[in-house]
Amino acid sequence: MRPPETGPPTALVCGEIRTCLLPAHQALDIRSAARFLALRADERVLLSERPTLYARSPDTLTGVDCPLPAADGARVRAVGTVAAHAVLTEGRVLQTSARFGAPAAGPDQRRPWGQYLVRPGTVEPLGKLPREPVARGVLDGGRQGDLDVGLIAGALLTRLLRHPLLDQRPPMRSRPTRLRWAALPAPGGAGPSLERFTLAEDELRTVRLRVPEGTPTDEIAALCADLALHDWLLTTLVRTFDGIRLGTGADRDGPAVLRALRPAVDHLLHLWMPRARVPPALAGLWDPLEERPGFTRQWDALVHRVRDQLALQAIGPARREVTPAP
Repeated sequence: MRPPETGPPTALVCGEIRTCLLPAHQALDIRSAARFLALRADERVLLSERPTLYARSPDTLTGVDCPLPAADGARVRAVGTVAAHAVLTEGRVLQTSARFGAPAAGPDQRRPWGQYLVRPGTVEPLGKLPREPVARGVLDGGRQGDLDVGLIAGALLTRLLRHPLLDQRPPMRSRPTRLRWAALPAPGGAGPSLERFTLAEDELRTVRLRVPEGTPTDEIAALCADLALHDWLLTTLVRTFDGIRLGTGADRDGPAVLRALRPAVDHLLHLWMPRARVPPALAGLWDPLEERPGFTRQWDALVHRVRDQLALQAIGPARREVTPAP
């Protein structure tokens, strides 16, 4: 395969990630994961078993020729390709990701497609790129007809969820999440920083980053995928407690508690490994989320709550068995 050609430095990198529970009663083993993510015949699925079972599909490319979203209403036409791929963690959590990078300026006229294909995952503006308005436009969602990487990530997710390997019997209830991200160059040679992490809607998160010029797009995307995975895990565990009747005596629905919490123990609790697959140069961007709102503190508190509830359910029947008759 011909290696991609280099070009002008990237002035803006954006993407969106969809994260969901795989609709299968059993987690996929490593061989099945490779079959599941074989999106292209000319490239192999990347597989790893340490520190968790991890499978990453090859990239697929989508050609685009449309306006970029811009918060100030500017109409900037861009042409190129958006790269997308899918990741399966522990055979259980599926993520699809679409991303693109854009240089600070491009040609004044559209070039032949062949010249765009040699730079996969890059879209070139016709003229100058208003990177701040475009970054805000991507995070806000843009207008109809603008470049929407979320649609590309969503289409790949829909394609994979129809795969014949899936029996459509997930072990627990959950909802998918979306994470939109935009990374701009760090000013004056500064290091990477996480400027904002926002819960924009019930299932939408937005992340705005600053990274040193020349940071590979794949490394930025890997960081954002790690954030998206752990945000989904945390959100799903919080929602697991929704609707459970907790209390004492008649207020406690023991079987319902067990039905709700046991799948979380079986399928989710062992997946919490922040930064496990984040490049070292960007791993420090997790620090603000650990300080405030405190992702791992909240996760640990929820895990203790799950285990306490399961212990109480186990103790309850035992107490009833040894209680002497009046």
